[in-house]
Amino acid sequence: MSLFELSNIHFGYVGRPPILHGASLKLHAGDRLCITGHNGAGKSTLLRLMVGLLQPNKGTIKAFGQHCKKDKDFHFVRQRAGLVFQDADDQLFCPTVAEDIAFGPLNQGKSPEEAMQIVTNLLQKWDLGYLQDRITHKLSGGEKRLVALASVLAMEPQVLLLDEPTNALDEANELRLVEILQELPQAMLLVSHDPHFRRKIGNRTLRLVDGELMESTASCRHAVA
Repeated sequence: MSLFELSNIHFGYVGRPPILHGASLKLHAGDRLCITGHNGAGKSTLLRLMVGLLQPNKGTIKAFGQHCKKDKDFHFVRQRAGLVFQDADDQLFCPTVAEDIAFGPLNQGKSPEEAMQIVTNLLQKWDLGYLQDRITHKLSGGEKRLVALASVLAMEPQVLLLDEPTNALDEANELRLVEILQELPQAMLLVSHDPHFRRKIGNRTLRLVDGELMESTASCRHAVA
């Protein structure tokens, strides 16, 4: 069974030309699927469609075996698929790092003690314990990116959707991000312009061209024909 199956997706923003014209993809357990394409091709839009933040004008979205059409159909999808936005400031809104990471587990019904233990475990595992009590908006861009990822992983998603995850990362934090992602068991769909990053993480690449997804053999380590 596919974790996600998008078929013949069409989408356009109001007042603008359509940007997706029949895009289709399948994501299976164990996949690390890269998506690339030029700016404005619709890559970020595709991720938002997958979790129901946008609705397609045409086409079908099937997630975890269920067809999803209306917003209510995506509630369970958002519990099982974690989207890390391109801009970490769109994702982090609590005063401190610990509160941001604990927010998801608390909404899943964890006790405050359980949620804080998740925070501590994640940050210590990544050698980021020094960030736990920091003021979120005072972090560097790279630190915010790692905290945004931690806030998603704290909810133990089955699938990770990553939108340009190397944005705002210096060399040291990018290396840390690569190490973290390589160790994770989740299926991943990542949007990235960076071919070096894609080769380190991905095992298959699709290129978004003229609103459709096409196989590419040049961008990930084990890309398929």
